[in-house]
Amino acid sequence: MRKSLIASLAFLLASSTAVLADGASDGKVKIGILNDQSGVYADFGGKSSVEAAKMAVEDFGGKVLGVPVEIVDADHQNKPDIASNIARQWYDTEQVDAIMELTTSSVALAVQAIAKEKKKIDIVTGAATTDLTGKACSPYGFHWAYDTHALAVGTGGALVKQGGDSWFFLTADYAFGYSLEQQTSDFVKANGGKVVGSVRHPLSNQDFSSFLLQAQSSGAKVIGLANAGLDTSNAIKQAAEFGITQGGQHLAALLFTLAEVHGLGLDAAQGLTLTEGYYWNLDDKSREFGKKFFARTGKMPNMIHAGTYSAVLQYLKAIDKAGTDDTDAVAKQLHELPVDDVFGRGGTVGPNGRMIHDMYLLQVKKPADSKEPWDYFNVLATIPGKEAYIDPAKSGCTVTN
Repeated sequence: MRKSLIASLAFLLASSTAVLADGASDGKVKIGILNDQSGVYADFGGKSSVEAAKMAVEDFGGKVLGVPVEIVDADHQNKPDIASNIARQWYDTEQVDAIMELTTSSVALAVQAIAKEKKKIDIVTGAATTDLTGKACSPYGFHWAYDTHALAVGTGGALVKQGGDSWFFLTADYAFGYSLEQQTSDFVKANGGKVVGSVRHPLSNQDFSSFLLQAQSSGAKVIGLANAGLDTSNAIKQAAEFGITQGGQHLAALLFTLAEVHGLGLDAAQGLTLTEGYYWNLDDKSREFGKKFFARTGKMPNMIHAGTYSAVLQYLKAIDKAGTDDTDAVAKQLHELPVDDVFGRGGTVGPNGRMIHDMYLLQVKKPADSKEPWDYFNVLATIPGKEAYIDPAKSGCTVTN
Protein backbone atom coordinates (compact mmCIF):
# COMPACT_ATOMS: atom_id res chain seq x y z
CA MET A 1 0.00 0.00 0.00
CA ARG A 2 2.86 2.34 0.88
CA LYS A 3 4.50 1.72 -2.50
CA SER A 4 1.18 2.30 -4.24
CA LEU A 5 0.67 5.60 -2.39
CA ILE A 6 4.17 6.79 -3.29
CA ALA A 7 3.59 5.89 -6.93
CA SER A 8 0.28 7.77 -6.94
CA LEU A 9 1.87 10.87 -5.42
CA ALA A 10 4.68 10.74 -7.96
CA PHE A 11 2.15 10.50 -10.78
CA LEU A 12 0.17 13.46 -9.42
CA LEU A 13 3.34 15.53 -9.07
CA ALA A 14 4.40 14.74 -12.62
CA SER A 15 0.93 15.60 -13.93
CA SER A 16 0.92 18.90 -12.02
CA THR A 17 4.33 19.82 -13.41
CA ALA A 18 3.14 19.06 -16.93
CA VAL A 19 0.11 21.33 -16.48
CA LEU A 20 2.28 24.17 -15.21
CA ALA A 21 4.64 23.77 -18.14
CA ASP A 22 1.76 24.08 -20.57
CA GLY A 23 -0.01 26.92 -18.73
CA ALA A 24 1.08 29.87 -16.60
CA SER A 25 4.16 28.76 -14.70
CA ASP A 26 3.41 30.46 -11.38
CA GLY A 27 -0.35 30.91 -11.45
CA LYS A 28 -0.29 34.45 -12.86
CA VAL A 29 1.10 36.59 -15.65
CA LYS A 30 2.90 39.71 -14.46
CA ILE A 31 3.87 42.61 -16.73
CA GLY A 32 6.11 45.47 -15.63
CA ILE A 33 5.81 48.98 -17.10
CA LEU A 34 9.16 50.67 -16.54
CA ASN A 35 9.47 54.30 -17.63
CA ASP A 36 10.05 57.93 -16.70
CA GLN A 37 7.25 59.04 -14.38
CA SER A 38 8.75 62.18 -12.87
CA GLY A 39 11.21 63.69 -15.32
CA VAL A 40 11.54 65.12 -18.81
CA TYR A 41 9.51 62.29 -20.43
CA ALA A 42 6.75 61.98 -17.81
CA ASP A 43 4.08 63.36 -20.17
CA PHE A 44 5.56 61.49 -23.13
CA GLY A 45 4.70 58.13 -21.51
CA GLY A 46 4.66 58.13 -17.73
CA LYS A 47 1.69 57.01 -15.66
CA SER A 48 -0.55 57.28 -18.72
CA SER A 49 1.33 54.34 -20.25
CA VAL A 50 0.52 52.36 -17.10
CA GLU A 51 -3.17 53.12 -17.63
CA ALA A 52 -2.89 52.06 -21.27
CA ALA A 53 -1.42 48.73 -20.15
CA LYS A 54 -4.25 48.23 -17.68
CA MET A 55 -6.79 49.02 -20.41
CA ALA A 56 -5.28 46.28 -22.58
CA VAL A 57 -5.53 43.75 -19.75
CA GLU A 58 -9.16 44.69 -19.11
CA ASP A 59 -10.05 44.53 -22.80
CA PHE A 60 -8.47 41.07 -23.01
CA GLY A 61 -10.65 39.93 -20.14
CA GLY A 62 -8.32 40.27 -17.15
CA LYS A 63 -7.03 36.70 -17.44
CA VAL A 64 -5.02 34.55 -19.82
CA LEU A 65 -4.92 30.75 -19.72
CA GLY A 66 -7.31 31.00 -16.77
CA VAL A 67 -4.93 32.96 -14.53
CA PRO A 68 -4.99 36.68 -13.59
CA VAL A 69 -2.83 39.27 -15.34
CA GLU A 70 -1.13 41.85 -13.13
CA ILE A 71 0.45 45.17 -14.11
CA VAL A 72 3.24 46.62 -11.96
CA ASP A 73 5.14 49.83 -12.67
CA ALA A 74 8.18 51.84 -11.59
CA ASP A 75 10.01 55.09 -12.38
CA HIS A 76 13.50 54.53 -13.80
CA GLN A 77 14.30 58.28 -13.63
CA ASN A 78 16.04 58.02 -17.03
CA LYS A 79 18.99 56.28 -15.38
CA PRO A 80 20.19 52.96 -16.82
CA ASP A 81 21.63 51.80 -13.47
CA ILE A 82 18.33 52.36 -11.66
CA ALA A 83 16.41 50.69 -14.48
CA SER A 84 18.80 47.72 -14.45
CA ASN A 85 18.40 47.22 -10.72
CA ILE A 86 14.60 47.31 -11.00
CA ALA A 87 14.62 44.92 -13.97
CA ARG A 88 16.83 42.39 -12.16
CA GLN A 89 14.65 42.57 -9.06
CA TRP A 90 11.48 42.15 -11.11
CA TYR A 91 12.82 39.22 -13.08
CA ASP A 92 14.68 37.49 -10.22
CA THR A 93 12.42 37.88 -7.18
CA GLU A 94 9.05 39.35 -8.20
CA GLN A 95 8.05 36.89 -10.94
CA VAL A 96 7.68 39.55 -13.63
CA ASP A 97 7.32 37.82 -16.99
CA ALA A 98 7.88 40.79 -19.31
CA ILE A 99 8.98 44.42 -19.09
CA MET A 100 7.56 47.05 -21.43
CA GLU A 101 7.56 50.76 -22.39
CA LEU A 102 11.19 51.59 -21.41
CA THR A 103 11.34 55.28 -22.36
CA THR A 104 14.91 56.50 -22.99
CA SER A 105 17.17 54.56 -25.34
CA SER A 106 20.03 54.06 -22.90
CA VAL A 107 17.59 52.51 -20.43
CA ALA A 108 15.95 50.32 -23.07
CA LEU A 109 19.31 48.99 -24.26
CA ALA A 110 20.37 48.16 -20.70
CA VAL A 111 17.13 46.40 -19.82
CA GLN A 112 17.01 44.50 -23.11
CA ALA A 113 20.48 43.12 -22.38
CA ILE A 114 19.28 41.93 -18.97
CA ALA A 115 16.13 40.42 -20.47
CA LYS A 116 18.26 38.52 -22.96
CA GLU A 117 20.50 37.26 -20.15
CA LYS A 118 17.51 36.21 -18.03
CA LYS A 119 15.65 34.78 -21.04
CA LYS A 120 12.69 37.12 -20.53
CA ILE A 121 10.52 39.16 -22.89
CA ASP A 122 10.91 42.92 -23.29
CA ILE A 123 8.77 45.08 -25.60
CA VAL A 124 9.97 48.66 -26.09
CA THR A 125 7.40 51.33 -26.93
CA GLY A 126 8.98 54.46 -25.44
CA ALA A 127 12.57 54.42 -26.73
CA ALA A 128 13.66 55.17 -30.28
CA THR A 129 17.12 53.83 -31.15
CA THR A 130 17.25 51.33 -34.01
CA ASP A 131 20.06 49.51 -32.19
CA LEU A 132 17.33 47.67 -30.27
CA THR A 133 16.52 45.69 -33.41
CA GLY A 134 19.97 46.15 -34.94
CA LYS A 135 23.31 45.39 -33.34
CA ALA A 136 21.76 45.05 -29.84
CA CYS A 137 18.84 42.83 -30.93
CA SER A 138 17.67 39.89 -28.86
CA PRO A 139 15.55 36.79 -29.59
CA TYR A 140 13.32 37.99 -26.73
CA GLY A 141 13.38 41.73 -27.52
CA PHE A 142 10.72 43.59 -29.49
CA HIS A 143 10.43 47.23 -30.63
CA TRP A 144 6.85 48.35 -31.08
CA ALA A 145 5.76 51.98 -31.46
CA TYR A 146 8.34 53.85 -33.58
CA ASP A 147 12.10 54.30 -34.00
CA THR A 148 14.59 56.89 -35.18
CA HIS A 149 14.55 55.56 -38.76
CA ALA A 150 10.77 56.00 -39.03
CA LEU A 151 11.01 59.55 -37.66
CA ALA A 152 13.82 60.40 -40.07
CA VAL A 153 11.89 59.05 -43.06
CA GLY A 154 8.80 61.01 -42.03
CA THR A 155 9.83 64.44 -40.78
CA GLY A 156 13.30 64.62 -42.33
CA GLY A 157 12.29 63.36 -45.74
CA ALA A 158 9.22 65.58 -45.95
CA LEU A 159 11.01 68.83 -45.16
CA VAL A 160 13.81 68.26 -47.66
CA LYS A 161 11.21 67.67 -50.37
CA GLN A 162 9.58 70.97 -49.36
CA GLY A 163 12.83 72.87 -49.85
CA GLY A 164 14.46 72.52 -46.44
CA ASP A 165 17.76 71.38 -47.89
CA SER A 166 20.20 72.70 -45.26
CA TRP A 167 20.09 71.50 -41.66
CA PHE A 168 21.60 72.24 -38.25
CA PHE A 169 20.91 69.82 -35.39
CA LEU A 170 20.31 70.39 -31.67
CA THR A 171 20.88 66.90 -30.33
CA ALA A 172 20.26 65.25 -26.98
CA ASP A 173 23.58 63.94 -25.72
CA TYR A 174 22.83 60.21 -25.49
CA ALA A 175 22.14 57.19 -27.73
CA PHE A 176 18.68 58.28 -28.88
CA GLY A 177 19.82 61.73 -29.96
CA TYR A 178 22.88 60.44 -31.81
CA SER A 179 20.80 57.86 -33.68
CA LEU A 180 18.08 60.35 -34.62
CA GLU A 181 20.58 62.92 -35.85
CA GLN A 182 22.55 60.36 -37.86
CA GLN A 183 19.57 58.81 -39.57
CA THR A 184 17.92 62.13 -40.36
CA SER A 185 21.24 63.41 -41.71
CA ASP A 186 21.45 60.38 -44.00
CA PHE A 187 17.98 61.13 -45.41
CA VAL A 188 18.76 64.82 -45.86
CA LYS A 189 21.94 64.02 -47.79
CA ALA A 190 20.33 61.23 -49.83
CA ASN A 191 17.72 63.73 -51.02
CA GLY A 192 20.27 66.33 -52.08
CA GLY A 193 20.41 68.35 -48.87
CA LYS A 194 23.35 69.12 -46.58
CA VAL A 195 24.09 69.30 -42.86
CA VAL A 196 25.93 72.49 -41.95
CA GLY A 197 26.51 71.72 -38.27
CA SER A 198 25.26 70.32 -34.99
CA VAL A 199 25.55 70.80 -31.25
CA ARG A 200 24.79 68.45 -28.36
CA HIS A 201 22.99 69.35 -25.16
CA PRO A 202 22.51 67.45 -21.89
CA LEU A 203 19.29 65.61 -21.10
CA SER A 204 16.77 67.71 -19.13
CA ASN A 205 18.42 70.93 -20.26
CA GLN A 206 16.87 74.22 -19.15
CA ASP A 207 18.76 76.90 -21.09
CA PHE A 208 19.05 76.45 -24.87
CA SER A 209 20.18 80.00 -25.63
CA SER A 210 23.79 79.22 -26.59
CA PHE A 211 22.73 76.23 -28.71
CA LEU A 212 20.01 78.19 -30.48
CA LEU A 213 22.38 81.07 -31.23
CA GLN A 214 24.74 78.62 -32.92
CA ALA A 215 21.86 77.21 -34.95
CA GLN A 216 20.64 80.69 -35.87
CA SER A 217 24.06 81.86 -36.98
CA SER A 218 24.56 78.73 -39.10
CA GLY A 219 22.06 80.03 -41.64
CA ALA A 220 20.52 76.56 -42.00
CA LYS A 221 17.01 76.51 -43.40
CA VAL A 222 15.96 73.82 -40.92
CA ILE A 223 16.93 73.42 -37.28
CA GLY A 224 16.39 69.78 -36.43
CA LEU A 225 15.54 69.13 -32.79
CA ALA A 226 16.94 65.65 -32.20
CA ASN A 227 15.57 65.47 -28.67
CA ALA A 228 12.20 64.82 -27.03
CA GLY A 229 9.80 65.68 -24.24
CA LEU A 230 10.39 68.85 -22.26
CA ASP A 231 13.74 69.36 -24.00
CA THR A 232 11.96 69.85 -27.31
CA SER A 233 9.25 72.02 -25.77
CA ASN A 234 11.80 74.25 -24.02
CA ALA A 235 13.86 74.59 -27.19
CA ILE A 236 10.77 75.63 -29.19
CA LYS A 237 9.71 78.19 -26.56
CA GLN A 238 13.18 79.73 -26.43
CA ALA A 239 13.52 79.70 -30.22
CA ALA A 240 10.41 81.89 -30.34
CA GLU A 241 12.08 84.35 -27.96
CA PHE A 242 15.05 84.59 -30.32
CA GLY A 243 12.75 85.15 -33.30
CA ILE A 244 14.23 82.19 -35.14
CA THR A 245 11.14 81.19 -37.11
CA GLN A 246 10.29 84.83 -37.76
CA GLY A 247 13.72 85.10 -39.34
CA GLY A 248 12.84 82.43 -41.87
CA GLN A 249 14.33 79.31 -40.31
CA HIS A 250 12.09 76.28 -39.82
CA LEU A 251 12.01 74.16 -36.66
CA ALA A 252 11.69 70.41 -37.17
CA ALA A 253 10.61 68.51 -34.06
CA LEU A 254 11.99 65.09 -34.89
CA LEU A 255 10.34 63.40 -31.91
CA PHE A 256 7.31 65.32 -30.75
CA THR A 257 3.93 63.89 -29.85
CA LEU A 258 0.40 65.01 -29.07
CA ALA A 259 1.26 65.23 -25.36
CA GLU A 260 4.02 67.78 -25.95
CA VAL A 261 1.94 69.80 -28.40
CA HIS A 262 -0.78 70.03 -25.74
CA GLY A 263 1.72 71.18 -23.15
CA LEU A 264 3.21 73.76 -25.49
CA GLY A 265 -0.08 75.05 -26.89
CA LEU A 266 -1.12 75.68 -30.49
CA ASP A 267 0.07 79.29 -30.47
CA ALA A 268 3.67 78.16 -29.99
CA ALA A 269 3.48 74.81 -31.82
CA GLN A 270 1.48 75.77 -34.93
CA GLY A 271 3.13 74.83 -38.20
CA LEU A 272 5.49 72.25 -36.72
CA THR A 273 5.90 69.09 -38.78
CA LEU A 274 6.25 65.79 -36.94
CA THR A 275 5.73 62.06 -37.28
CA GLU A 276 3.68 59.73 -35.06
CA GLY A 277 2.45 56.16 -35.31
CA TYR A 278 -1.02 57.01 -34.02
CA TYR A 279 -3.43 59.95 -33.91
CA TRP A 280 -6.60 59.79 -31.83
CA ASN A 281 -8.63 61.79 -34.39
CA LEU A 282 -7.60 59.71 -37.39
CA ASP A 283 -10.89 57.80 -37.73
CA ASP A 284 -13.78 56.33 -35.74
CA LYS A 285 -11.69 53.44 -34.37
CA SER A 286 -8.98 55.80 -33.11
CA ARG A 287 -11.55 58.19 -31.64
CA GLU A 288 -13.28 55.39 -29.72
CA PHE A 289 -10.00 54.34 -28.09
CA GLY A 290 -9.00 57.97 -27.49
CA LYS A 291 -12.21 58.76 -25.64
CA LYS A 292 -11.90 55.66 -23.43
CA PHE A 293 -8.33 56.66 -22.62
CA PHE A 294 -9.36 60.27 -21.94
CA ALA A 295 -12.02 59.12 -19.47
CA ARG A 296 -9.27 57.45 -17.41
CA THR A 297 -6.43 59.93 -17.74
CA GLY A 298 -7.86 63.32 -18.67
CA LYS A 299 -5.75 63.42 -21.83
CA MET A 300 -5.79 61.96 -25.32
CA PRO A 301 -3.24 59.23 -26.09
CA ASN A 302 -0.11 59.65 -28.17
CA MET A 303 1.73 56.86 -29.99
CA ILE A 304 3.56 55.77 -26.82
CA HIS A 305 0.33 55.22 -24.91
CA ALA A 306 -1.46 53.53 -27.82
CA GLY A 307 1.68 51.52 -28.59
CA THR A 308 1.88 50.28 -25.00
CA TYR A 309 -1.76 49.21 -25.17
CA SER A 310 -1.00 47.31 -28.37
CA ALA A 311 2.16 45.67 -26.96
CA VAL A 312 0.41 44.38 -23.83
CA LEU A 313 -2.56 43.13 -25.84
CA GLN A 314 -0.33 41.32 -28.34
CA TYR A 315 1.74 39.74 -25.55
CA LEU A 316 -1.42 38.30 -24.01
CA LYS A 317 -2.58 37.07 -27.41
CA ALA A 318 0.79 35.35 -27.86
CA ILE A 319 0.55 33.61 -24.48
CA ASP A 320 -2.98 32.47 -25.30
CA LYS A 321 -1.93 31.16 -28.71
CA ALA A 322 1.14 29.41 -27.27
CA GLY A 323 -0.88 27.84 -24.44
CA THR A 324 1.96 28.70 -22.06
CA ASP A 325 3.93 31.67 -20.75
CA ASP A 326 7.22 29.94 -21.56
CA THR A 327 9.49 32.63 -23.01
CA ASP A 328 10.61 30.79 -26.14
CA ALA A 329 7.06 29.74 -27.01
CA VAL A 330 5.70 33.25 -26.47
CA ALA A 331 8.53 34.89 -28.43
CA LYS A 332 7.79 32.55 -31.33
CA GLN A 333 4.15 33.63 -31.35
CA LEU A 334 5.08 37.31 -31.07
CA HIS A 335 7.14 36.91 -34.24
CA GLU A 336 4.43 35.01 -36.09
CA LEU A 337 1.10 36.56 -35.09
CA PRO A 338 -0.19 39.48 -37.19
CA VAL A 339 -0.81 42.69 -35.28
CA ASP A 340 -4.26 44.12 -35.81
CA ASP A 341 -5.55 46.54 -33.20
CA VAL A 342 -6.25 50.25 -32.80
CA PHE A 343 -2.51 50.97 -33.07
CA GLY A 344 -0.86 48.32 -35.21
CA ARG A 345 -3.24 47.93 -38.14
CA GLY A 346 -2.02 45.16 -40.39
CA GLY A 347 1.30 45.13 -38.53
CA THR A 348 3.89 42.39 -38.80
CA VAL A 349 6.91 41.54 -36.66
CA GLY A 350 10.24 40.99 -38.37
CA PRO A 351 12.80 38.37 -37.35
CA ASN A 352 14.74 41.13 -35.57
CA GLY A 353 11.74 41.98 -33.34
CA ARG A 354 10.76 45.20 -35.14
CA MET A 355 6.99 45.64 -35.42
CA ILE A 356 6.38 47.11 -38.85
CA HIS A 357 3.37 49.39 -39.16
CA ASP A 358 2.31 52.60 -40.88
CA MET A 359 3.39 56.00 -39.59
CA TYR A 360 1.72 59.38 -40.13
CA LEU A 361 3.25 62.67 -41.21
CA LEU A 362 1.44 65.39 -39.26
CA GLN A 363 1.41 69.17 -39.10
CA VAL A 364 0.25 71.13 -36.06
CA LYS A 365 -2.87 73.16 -36.83
CA LYS A 366 -3.26 76.88 -36.42
CA PRO A 367 -5.41 77.72 -33.38
CA ALA A 368 -8.24 78.92 -35.63
CA ASP A 369 -8.36 75.58 -37.45
CA SER A 370 -8.74 73.43 -34.31
CA LYS A 371 -12.40 72.44 -34.00
CA GLU A 372 -12.37 70.81 -30.55
CA PRO A 373 -10.01 70.15 -27.61
CA TRP A 374 -7.03 67.99 -28.63
CA ASP A 375 -7.82 68.49 -32.34
CA TYR A 376 -4.24 69.45 -33.09
CA PHE A 377 -3.06 67.77 -36.30
CA ASN A 378 -3.59 67.79 -40.02
CA VAL A 379 -2.58 64.42 -41.49
CA LEU A 380 -0.29 65.22 -44.41
CA ALA A 381 0.57 61.67 -45.43
CA THR A 382 0.55 58.02 -44.45
CA ILE A 383 4.02 56.45 -44.55
CA PRO A 384 3.77 52.71 -45.31
CA GLY A 385 5.52 50.51 -42.77
CA LYS A 386 7.90 49.05 -45.35
CA GLU A 387 9.14 52.56 -46.12
CA ALA A 388 9.23 53.73 -42.51
CA TYR A 389 11.33 50.91 -41.08
CA ILE A 390 14.67 49.35 -41.94
CA ASP A 391 14.49 46.06 -43.82
CA PRO A 392 15.20 43.47 -41.08
CA ALA A 393 17.76 41.83 -43.37
CA LYS A 394 19.70 45.13 -43.41
CA SER A 395 19.24 46.03 -39.75
CA GLY A 396 22.51 44.59 -38.48
CA CYS A 397 20.72 42.07 -36.28
CA THR A 398 22.48 38.68 -36.25
CA VAL A 399 19.84 36.86 -34.15
CA THR A 400 17.84 34.21 -35.97
CA ASN A 401 14.44 33.14 -34.71
